Amino acid sequence: MIAYNISNLIHINVDQIDALIEANEYGKLIDFLLKSYASLGPIPGFLLPFIESFLPFLPIILFVVTNAAAYGLLEGFLLSWSGTSAGTIVVFILVRRYQHLRFFRWLSRNKQVSKVTNWLSRHGFGPLFLLLCFPFSPTAIINVVAALTSMGLYQFVLAVLLGKGVMVFTISYVGESITSFAENPMRTIIVAISVVILWVVGKYIESYLQKRSEEKDGDKMN
Repeated sequence: MIAYNISNLIHINVDQIDALIEANEYGKLIDFLLKSYASLGPIPGFLLPFIESFLPFLPIILFVVTNAAAYGLLEGFLLSWSGTSAGTIVVFILVRRYQHLRFFRWLSRNKQVSKVTNWLSRHGFGPLFLLLCFPFSPTAIINVVAALTSMGLYQFVLAVLLGKGVMVFTISYVGESITSFAENPMRTIIVAISVVILWVVGKYIESYLQKRSEEKDGDKMN
């Protein structure tokens, strides 16, 4: 089955893609590309979000939107959620396993990182869950820093599964209907506003948590 799915790459009709581009049939082009992607089977849908956990410069939002549009809301959500959650947990385990290496020892001694790790160790699940709910949070940094704290693995896994679940489902809902946005401009506007609101709320929570941490550290010094 896997060999059959991968072999579909050979049968993608490049001439048809060129013809759709020349005819400005971008809706049909997107639909064709999504069907070609889905024909490869579920493995790419899982692997791309998984790999993004190790290479955070990759566009996780694009992967989640593509999965939902290609596989449907439920299957696309499950593939993206399981992939990004598994990758995040593996990175956490690897960093914790090798935190004795020089780079991680240097990182943990950094003043700002030390403040965050101490604060996360004290508060644990709640702030981590909130930060992971928002797609624009620096999850790669949060993941590494969390591994340097005293937070338990099971506590981290629970926060990741729930936080990533909220984030991935929100984006998947957008991706599942992406091909209909051109036909419904109002829906496009609503989704764009929702994304902006998510970004603003995420940044507000991130800055609020940082401010609270600095205030508590200041109280302790006084």
